[in-house]
Amino acid sequence: MLCIVCTETVTSTTEAWCGACGNVYHLNQRTDLPGKDCGEVWINEDHMALEFACFRCLHPAPGALDDVLDAAEASIETGLAVAEIEAAAITGRLAHRRTAGGVYLFIRRDVREFAGLQ
Repeated sequence: MLCIVCTETVTSTTEAWCGACGNVYHLNQRTDLPGKDCGEVWINEDHMALEFACFRCLHPAPGALDDVLDAAEASIETGLAVAEIEAAAITGRLAHRRTAGGVYLFIRRDVREFAGLQ
């Protein structure tokens, strides 16, 4: 699997799932092995449980609401098929959020970069 933050491969000792977006990210779980952190984990004092979040959710990139695209808008922006964009999101090659209703959402800059349009 690929990290949603840095898009590098995640191993079993560096795997964590973001509680906000549901994607996998690097979180070094071993102090005796080197590893990177692309998010954080902390104790929720109200629920007395661990909470996990990736840096994309903890520190979202600044931008206007106009920079948020659904899959159809991303298709128009790039000329790629909706199915290709959604497949890239599912496989971790394109950063995204997914709503409770199943709609994929993207940031315009990420979609343009994925399509090589920067």
